[in-house]
Amino acid sequence: MSDQIQIFDTTLRDGEQSPGVSLSSVEKLTIAQQLEKLGVDIIEAGFPITSPGDFEAVQMIARQVRQPVVCALARIHKGDIDRAFEAVREAERPRIHTFVSTSDIHIKHQMQSTREDVLGMTRAGVALAKSYCEDIEFSPMDATRADIDFTAEVCSLAISEGATVINIPDTVGYTSPEEYKKFLLRLMESLPRLGPQGDITLSVHCHNDLGLAVANSLAGIEVGARQAEVSINGIGERAGNCALEELVMFISTRADLHDIHTDIQTKELMKTSRLVSRHTGYKVQPNKASIGANAFAHESGIHQDGVLKEPSTFEIMDPAAVGLDSNSLVLGKHSGRHALKEALMQLGHELTGAELNTVFIKFKEIADRKKTVSSLDLEALLSEQTRQGEQNLQLKWFEISAGSSQQPRAQVILLTPNGERFAEGCGDGTIDALFAALHEAAAAPASLRSYSVQSVTEGEDALAEVTVVIDVNGIGYTGQGIDTDTVAASAQAYTRALDIASREQ
Repeated sequence: MSDQIQIFDTTLRDGEQSPGVSLSSVEKLTIAQQLEKLGVDIIEAGFPITSPGDFEAVQMIARQVRQPVVCALARIHKGDIDRAFEAVREAERPRIHTFVSTSDIHIKHQMQSTREDVLGMTRAGVALAKSYCEDIEFSPMDATRADIDFTAEVCSLAISEGATVINIPDTVGYTSPEEYKKFLLRLMESLPRLGPQGDITLSVHCHNDLGLAVANSLAGIEVGARQAEVSINGIGERAGNCALEELVMFISTRADLHDIHTDIQTKELMKTSRLVSRHTGYKVQPNKASIGANAFAHESGIHQDGVLKEPSTFEIMDPAAVGLDSNSLVLGKHSGRHALKEALMQLGHELTGAELNTVFIKFKEIADRKKTVSSLDLEALLSEQTRQGEQNLQLKWFEISAGSSQQPRAQVILLTPNGERFAEGCGDGTIDALFAALHEAAAAPASLRSYSVQSVTEGEDALAEVTVVIDVNGIGYTGQGIDTDTVAASAQAYTRALDIASREQ
């Protein structure tokens, strides 16, 4: 029987550290519930010490997501570990993940400490975490640039104090597959309990700074790692992490090369990717492996001819394997509440009562403006409703006047906790004027950092999905909006970004 590779998903922790990403507690829970459907083994739900919002999100996930292990990250300090356990203590299977650097460059310049201090902190920190729960993961940060013997000594100490998982992170994406293999093999030689022949799980966590995150993760698996730390769409610090969908589809597609498997439900990959993209505002490039818009598109006449005759001529994966058949579900403007409920159930969402009524009203608005409403439209609509329900700032009304002989001018009414605010704004274009008016109504020192528009589906009546990132006091905040009208979607997106900033500043 093949070995199972445990999939440790860090989308909600390392992924949220991507510049401009700021997920609410409800958005985090929505993603965590989808990760549960996807079949991930461990969800790293967040870093509770960093903010009350992150603590709340981790605690919410621990209470409501039951199948995967729910993990919280903590530095090796007592305050971090206390807070992490408090966040996950109600989980069905809680885990504390604690870390400390072992590279001299980090110890000297970042920590301004010594190797002796690192050893002492490791002993005390892991022992404290173990007193709280059984499942403890330990990471020597920046391990691939660290002295192997010292890293082995620190990991040995962590194991002696009760660590059950040792994760070896390539924190800055520095290593190569062969170099990583040699490092891990030497580490396992020094620590006989570590790896597939021992009782301590070896884990890999690879960043993509040199484009080798997936290759390095596979290299680690080849020599004995049985847990891989990954994220949806590869999001994360700087160039991101090992992409879950790429690693999993390689293991699934090339089963002839190895004797391993994952428990990931691959048909949920596309749905999960789109959900994360919508909530984070990070778009998936068209040529992204396994789940990009062009992953199964064939432009060349030779390729098209081959695929029409026999798909395996140019397709090494079945598009349905990653969930590309989910767009087949179609509703129209005459579809009723029951049809919508059934369609949502097919997508894995069971809505009733007021929640269903709210979605139905929005569905009818969209259906009146579109010929058909696909499953992709419904998924976008659900994401939209999730975000809208928790806003303090909401757009009540807007009007824009523009023409070839006048400067665009916008008027808006913004609903706030203190009542309605009316404001006007001018700009170089309609969108610029609209954002100026919203900026004035919110009375926030914001500036636009980026603006992008993408269609949810094809055709002239497609939903427009707008993402904006605003800068408030040097911090980026992301908002998304969805509508058949690009201007309306832009207004929603900018309002949401302002709302998040107002709650977190």
